[in-house]
This record gives sequence, C-alpha cells and structure tokens, in this order.
Amino acid sequence: MAGDLRGIDPLGDHDYLVRAAVDDDEVVTIRVHAAPEVLFGIAGDNADELSIVAATVDYLGKRQRFDELPGQLGLDDVAAAYD
Repeated sequence: MAGDLRGIDPLGDHDYLVRAAVDDDEVVTIRVHAAPEVLFGIAGDNADELSIVAATVDYLGKRQRFDELPGQLGLDDVAAAYD
C-alpha cells in the first residue's frame, strides 16, 4: 500500500475529510464527495456511505501514493475512471 488511512470525518452533505499517512511524518487530507446516485449504483438502497468512502480511498491508495491524489475527489469521478 502507498500509505495508511488515519481517519475519515463526515463533513455533512455527503462530504468527507480523509486523512492518510504518506510517510511517518506526513499526513495528507483529501475531501471526498459521495453523491447519493453513485452510492445507489454501487450498493443499492442499503449503501453505507462511510464504508464506501473508506473502501474507495483504500482502493486508490493501493494504486498510487495518497499525496499524488487530488485534494478533492468525487466518487462519480472514481467510478468513471475505474470499473
């Protein structure tokens, strides 16, 4: 993995602030928007928003360093880029 998730804080209105460690002394933050229609497409009516955000960021972190990701991500953008 390219780093470790340190925490995810709900900001309201389907936005989350993700903290991820890149190195022992560097933590980056990424704001993630979880659009309800994207969540529904992923998990249907029983979508657990926080779990989907965590799984998405973990998935991305296994493919590149967290500090290489944009500071803001939408789940719709991730879904469009990855099947």
